[in-house]
Amino acid sequence: MRHRLSVLVQTPAHSQVAGPLSYLSEQAHAAGTLLRIPLGKRELLGIVWEADDAPTAETFDPDKLRPISAALDALPPLSAHWRALVSFAASYYQRSPGEVALAALPPQLRDLQPAQLARRLQRRVKAGDECSGPRDQPPALTPAQAGAIEAIESLPGPFLLFGATGSGKTEVYLRCVAQLLAREPDAQALVMVPEINLTPQLHERFVARFGSESVVSLHSGMTNPQRLKSWLAAHLGTARIVLGTRMAVFASMPQLRLIVVDEEHDPSYKQQEGARYSARDLAVYRGKREAAKVVLGSATPSLESWHHSRPAAEGGRYVRLHMPGRVGSAADTPAVLPDGRHNPACGLPLVRRVDMNHQPKHAVFSPPLLEALKARIAQGEQSMVFLNRRGYSPVLQCTECDWKSDCPHCSTYRVFHKVDRTLRCHHCGYSSPVPRACPGCGSPDIRPLGRGTEKLEEHLAELLSEVRRPDGTPVRIARIDADTTRRKGELESQLAKVHSGEVDILVGTQMIAKGHDFRRITLVAAANPDGALFSSDFRAPERLFSLLMQAAGRAGRAADISAQSEMWVQTFHPAHPLYDSLKKHDYPAFADQQLAEREQAALPPFSFQALVRAEARQQETARDFLAAASALGSESAAALGVTLYPPVPMSVQRVANVERTQMLIESPSRVALQRFLGGWHDVLHTVRQGPEGKGLIRWAVDVDPLTI
Repeated sequence: MRHRLSVLVQTPAHSQVAGPLSYLSEQAHAAGTLLRIPLGKRELLGIVWEADDAPTAETFDPDKLRPISAALDALPPLSAHWRALVSFAASYYQRSPGEVALAALPPQLRDLQPAQLARRLQRRVKAGDECSGPRDQPPALTPAQAGAIEAIESLPGPFLLFGATGSGKTEVYLRCVAQLLAREPDAQALVMVPEINLTPQLHERFVARFGSESVVSLHSGMTNPQRLKSWLAAHLGTARIVLGTRMAVFASMPQLRLIVVDEEHDPSYKQQEGARYSARDLAVYRGKREAAKVVLGSATPSLESWHHSRPAAEGGRYVRLHMPGRVGSAADTPAVLPDGRHNPACGLPLVRRVDMNHQPKHAVFSPPLLEALKARIAQGEQSMVFLNRRGYSPVLQCTECDWKSDCPHCSTYRVFHKVDRTLRCHHCGYSSPVPRACPGCGSPDIRPLGRGTEKLEEHLAELLSEVRRPDGTPVRIARIDADTTRRKGELESQLAKVHSGEVDILVGTQMIAKGHDFRRITLVAAANPDGALFSSDFRAPERLFSLLMQAAGRAGRAADISAQSEMWVQTFHPAHPLYDSLKKHDYPAFADQQLAEREQAALPPFSFQALVRAEARQQETARDFLAAASALGSESAAALGVTLYPPVPMSVQRVANVERTQMLIESPSRVALQRFLGGWHDVLHTVRQGPEGKGLIRWAVDVDPLTI
């Protein structure tokens, strides 16, 4: 008796083949089984989505179906919970289930034959009793930590762990995992961080506590064999703890009981290519579906999470747990005293605002900040200078004809990188040597305009060239950004130098502003943060406040130096309310003010949005495609109370010679928005096949977008 199987395969993003395909099998295979199946002239990996044990002769003609090639039945099937997660993500984010499901599997698994997989499983080292207890000696808990752990143990959640930087949120995660494994030896925990560069130190902490055999990492920076090994350990239950970035939310963990999303506010949790999912939101859904507790942790929660954690009587859905003080400081100590002075007992850094309107013209570093840096060097302490722009200068300019180093393929400028004398586009990657003279008028007077971290590092070296460390040696300045950490192992090497005290001043982008536990830094400076204050993006103030709070949190993390730690902000708008809240370390006041503004403007989280983006060689082609789709969907949108805005060019209109247009869709109801998008999806396919879609390269729907 032969059986019909419904199999998911990885189909193109806009293929009309959106659901499972039917295949024949001589044997019955459970849903979730991995198969090798033929598709056209290729052989692909597929997943049994539905199994039909009825004889094929009674249901349809088996001669019209192709048989499967082989089954990877050495692996246990993917669980019903995992398949439900994929189905929900595909439906909510408007992608095909096959695209989401197969992208969630390790790339190397897609090419393995059954015999190859069997050999890999035979070589796998089985775990012993590595989860029997902690390996290192846990530190004593603060009352706030103990209270948070007790609440997580006793309440169902989800939880928002709102803890100041340095308050010991990681120790809370470690204790919750330890209690889970002590209570359920077969249970699994998933701990997520927003960026790859944060995984090594977290992995080190968890290995020290639980042993290397029970902890695996899962992120895109790993090689394909490493990813497959970690995925297999999680899927087979060998790994009790999985640490990873946003992709880890789809890890197959059949005994998942706890999910931790650290730095939950970070935009990196939102995938920006392919299926544009939010790993944080999927983690909450997965926890509810699999009866796993979910802990979202941050010193500056996203406004959506803050809104959801309001009291239950006001409609809140999360339990807010507050850890206001740093480890070693007095509990519930305010950062600012009633007379406006900083309170050193709070353990948080003193925030100093430098009014750049009163400083020397064109000064990169104000004289007071420069003196503060010199004082830290003389005391043998470390400082950090933060500027969220890499390269030497964002643009080169000719003083004669006003030529600028624009990119020939994008509607933006190429950044000047002095270290290799190149002009490099950070959007399409186009690079060329710096011209000897202006390409427009031939003038040799080409000057950098603005500054990046590379220029900041050079300028600091010039200003501090005569300064000496306590041992008489010159000042050591290091820079950490995407340019200096390209090679494998370079980031770990540079961070090790910072931790060992070899670096006096660390210059970098947001890579160093969050998540790192620098124990020797006592001063953090933000060189030029004003740009986001007047951005057209309504989320810009939230991102800026979060970034500055996170950067400030790198200072004074050791209890013995916290009292003299400082955060310097050089600004032309020192009276701005954002900086006032920053000085007081008062995130609740900032969040409440921002939420009040958003409620008045009917912006998220008080409304729900989706973006449809179209790309073509001509701007008119992309615009006409979206306009035609909008016209065909306007009637159903009006019936559901959904607003369709006119299509407009994206902020960076052209990238790699591709014109980009977007259209905003908004609704006060998430259900209404999803209902409209589900019905409108077929309209987009229809328009794509019509005359309005001629010349269109691609289109995509972004639900709950973070940038507009």
